[in-house]
Amino acid sequence: MTKQSKKMKILAVSDIHGDSKKVEKLAKRADDEDVDLVVLCGDITGWVETKNIIKPFKDRDKRVLILPGNWDSFATVDFLASVYGVRNLHGYSVMCGDVGFFGAGGAVDAPGLGRVTERQLFDSLARAHKDLEGIERKIMVTHMHPAGSKSEFSGFVGSKGIRKAIEKFKPDILLHGHIHEGGDMEETIGKTRVINVGREGKIIEI
Repeated sequence: MTKQSKKMKILAVSDIHGDSKKVEKLAKRADDEDVDLVVLCGDITGWVETKNIIKPFKDRDKRVLILPGNWDSFATVDFLASVYGVRNLHGYSVMCGDVGFFGAGGAVDAPGLGRVTERQLFDSLARAHKDLEGIERKIMVTHMHPAGSKSEFSGFVGSKGIRKAIEKFKPDILLHGHIHEGGDMEETIGKTRVINVGREGKIIEI
């Protein structure tokens, strides 16, 4: 960390599936913990139309980054980003302080509207990372877990495209969800800290 670097506190959560009561609790936690940023790692909307999924965070003046999961349509997440003035990271990057965030949503071989191929996942991450060349601190955000990760205990094979992106772009941290039972599971792949942030949310500092 350089002398100019300042610690950033993040609340990362995945697989909300349209649960507005859970969102309200998470938004209160974000406020109580005084986090700088909220990151929603996909499966935001779930199976039913639900109000107040992003608004509770915005009501507390929290900056929010989102991306689609396998149960979200890409159009719906774009709509949420537009309505609430938040950034959809799918295929894009954004700077928060001196930390660069880049991401890709959807999942391979999964049900729902956000199904993607391995090639699409990697290409989206590569496109998103392009503007972060030379940035010292980087966080990659996906919905799905990488191939060979601990989250494969679930029986669901991880993404080779995400694994390739870890090895190529070497982010400090990968935040993901998708495997509910693996929430709060951590490991290191290369030099990257890989975190399944889970449905209850995870506070991370960088």
